[in-house]
Amino acid sequence: MNYRKLGRTGLKVSTLCLGTMQFGWTADESLSHKILDAAFDKGINFIDTADIYSSWVEGNPGGVSETIIGKWLKKNPALRDQVVIATKVRGQMGDGPNNQGLSRAHIFNAVEASLRRLGVETIDLYQTHWPDEATPIDETLTALNDLVQQGKVRWIGSSNYSAGLLMQALGTSEAEGYARFETIQPHYNLLHRSEYEREVASICENHEIGVIPYSPLAGGFLTGKYHQDQPIPDSVRASSAQQKYFNPRGWKVLETVENIAQTHQASISQVALAWLLNDPVITSPIIGPRTLEQLTDNLGAVDLQLSGEEMETLNQVSA
Repeated sequence: MNYRKLGRTGLKVSTLCLGTMQFGWTADESLSHKILDAAFDKGINFIDTADIYSSWVEGNPGGVSETIIGKWLKKNPALRDQVVIATKVRGQMGDGPNNQGLSRAHIFNAVEASLRRLGVETIDLYQTHWPDEATPIDETLTALNDLVQQGKVRWIGSSNYSAGLLMQALGTSEAEGYARFETIQPHYNLLHRSEYEREVASICENHEIGVIPYSPLAGGFLTGKYHQDQPIPDSVRASSAQQKYFNPRGWKVLETVENIAQTHQASISQVALAWLLNDPVITSPIIGPRTLEQLTDNLGAVDLQLSGEEMETLNQVSA
């Protein structure tokens, strides 16, 4: 495993981040713990979750993923200081009107609940899951800054922020002396590029913001699991991939990635992840394996070196 600085901080995290959205959804607690064990054994020290995971599963309250991670840490207390725990706040976590958003009230309630579920005294990276247009940015940043001052959070980050909103947040933090967003989670992969590259990428580079892309495999499309001449599985995930990527550009990108993968005797997933890792501004793509086999496959991307010609080919076909 390789490690990179998390933005401008002195913290070093693995170049692959273990995303845990599948925990409590397609992976039960036992399997989730096996995935955590295997990931840590292979050098992954960066774990990302969110309070709303997996609230969309019928009968599941929010916080299931955090609870599973907390139980794993309880079984392995010596690992707490060796792993970086990142979670997120914003989503609906109750029936009331104030049980969601980025208000001071919700952030303070949500962080206590996350700390309790994770079984930790401090969250390493606390991230705003997506913007809250109803709450002034200074209210959100004041609340997050107070959590840092109280020692409940070490660093703060953002997710799904536009360039304008990110710059507004950075400017407010600088003017008021608040803790600032040290990271951002953009939706970024070979098939979803412009949203991040157009404006956000240069801000991250100029301000030393750690970039933690989610959906690096385009919802499973960049694993090679779908084929033009075969029916798709009956699932929400497959339907979403069909709507977004089942088009001439998507199939051409997939074909190109597959050809490069064959040259390296690698998997399609590994090439898609290696393309991201070739960018020094990218800190750690978030992988979301739901099986041990998927985890093992994703880990192979760390040592895969793409040539300059291969990178140019991928950049052109996916532009």
